[in-house]
Amino acid sequence: MKKLLIAFLFTISVVSFVNAQKIFSCENRYDADFMVYVVKNRYDADLLVFKVSNQYDVDTDGRWYFVENRYDADKKIWFAENRYDADLLIFIVENRYDAGWRNRSKMHLVF
Repeated sequence: MKKLLIAFLFTISVVSFVNAQKIFSCENRYDADFMVYVVKNRYDADLLVFKVSNQYDVDTDGRWYFVENRYDADKKIWFAENRYDADLLIFIVENRYDAGWRNRSKMHLVF
């Protein structure tokens, strides 16, 4: 039973890892799964995001690939104009190794 549970959890984590961060930017806030606001200071962010150029480079720690079609996305987001309207505060980083969570309590939004 323990081995079966471990195998199941491993399978779920692999599937989540592969498909977790393909993002579509909606034009309407009501079509989005959650709302994000891009902050100017990395220390104000919940998540440091790096935009990858290949969909196979995504991961659950802030490497996002933006898709053109909403049906190809794992999550749909809307960029809020005000930080208080956002569910998640992000900061765009220039180095892929800087990407990651600063506030892990918001991780449930991207899964």
